[in-house]
Amino acid sequence: MKTTPEHDERIAKMKFSSVYPHYISKVEKKGRTKEELHQVIEWLTGFDYKQLQELIENQVTFETFFEKANLNPNAHFIKGVICGYRIEEIETPLTRQTRYLDKLVDELANGRKMEKILRVG
Repeated sequence: MKTTPEHDERIAKMKFSSVYPHYISKVEKKGRTKEELHQVIEWLTGFDYKQLQELIENQVTFETFFEKANLNPNAHFIKGVICGYRIEEIETPLTRQTRYLDKLVDELANGRKMEKILRVG
């Protein structure tokens, strides 16, 4: 699926620290925890809590966030629609990776079991 260059650029330049509080709020409103959110982020990116906090403090963009990430080899199993885009059809790698994270946060907030979110088995 084609995203516009403007859309891709907006995502690339967006600061992770500006979105992170919304992720926390979204999952906590649905009875999930910040720790579960961190588990999901670590599964996708390889960032532990300390590394994540450093990235937040340094106000990195999503572009830098995913450049530094060690993307999980099973991330390509994340499929579905998020923000009107079918993830597996997004051509721009950074936009697709950002939507992977959005999808995992949605699955967590929607009560999906952690084993399913982390694509175990």
